[in-house]
Amino acid sequence: MMNMLNDYLYKGDTVVKILHNYSDDLKKSAICNNNGVDLAHSNCLLQMLGLLEHNDFLTGQSQKIREFYKYMADKYPFLAFTFKGRIKSLIRLEEKINGNIVEYIYNYHCETGEYPSEVQIKNQIGRIKDLIAYRIVISLPQCHMKPGDDRGELELGYLYEIADALPDFLEERGFEPEESGIDDRSERIEDRFKTYYRDYIEKPNQYGYQSLHISFFDNISRSNIEVQIRTKEMDDTAEIGPANHLGYEKRQEKERARREKIPRGENPYFDDAYDRGMRLQEIDLSRINVNMFGAIDNTLINDGCGLYRGRLILPYEHLSRFQNDLI
Repeated sequence: MMNMLNDYLYKGDTVVKILHNYSDDLKKSAICNNNGVDLAHSNCLLQMLGLLEHNDFLTGQSQKIREFYKYMADKYPFLAFTFKGRIKSLIRLEEKINGNIVEYIYNYHCETGEYPSEVQIKNQIGRIKDLIAYRIVISLPQCHMKPGDDRGELELGYLYEIADALPDFLEERGFEPEESGIDDRSERIEDRFKTYYRDYIEKPNQYGYQSLHISFFDNISRSNIEVQIRTKEMDDTAEIGPANHLGYEKRQEKERARREKIPRGENPYFDDAYDRGMRLQEIDLSRINVNMFGAIDNTLINDGCGLYRGRLILPYEHLSRFQNDLI
């Protein structure tokens, strides 16, 4: 029987114990069946386990990220913004691992008529660099706008200025920006930084999600982080808008279309990832028995352990001097 995360969520274990048990069972099965993709899957879960068990470095890392907040507070005192950090949730990570595999195999098959090698599929798991992510959300308060101002365009201008300042700022503090690996470069990012950014603002995904993403390697902790930069309107779309809610049925339809394109039995890696992904969509969160997690249904959720929404590591709300009425 194939190992699935769903089977570990109802026994009363903690997130850490679930990670131990699931990754161990996945690894044993992978070795037994000579399945390199499941082995890479297990290793990715172990990276998250390491973050949860050995996270002393996060204090120092977060302090360096906060220095960028000070830079923004000085240069843009009229902006309101938030800084938040999180370790990716276990359920979201599992969704991403399997989603990456399904999407890559499907696209590869559509383009070539063949299937990618095991090594190529494993590389898609290795591209997951956002186990730790920091988010910067900016907003221009109405009281600081002039008649006729276009808030959206003004905020975009500031957002791209901030994006251009970030790579050098963090590199001076031990964070090495990483190539995005995509050929589609942003038009508004400064030329020398174009290769680092994934611009989902110029080209939103099918659910309307917009944000700038950039990955760094932290040379002190030897870990990857991702920084996301967006406006409040973009954040609303992602958190409480169409990108969060209305995509479910569309995702279901798209997954079924992929299944029809690649019949069961043609590619075992696709079959496993597809089945795990579909099972995740069937989870009844109200039945989950994990310490510090509770849900009335799949929308009313109290996640105190980072199982579903991610574990906060830098909850930092910044109100500009003007919003604090310190004028």
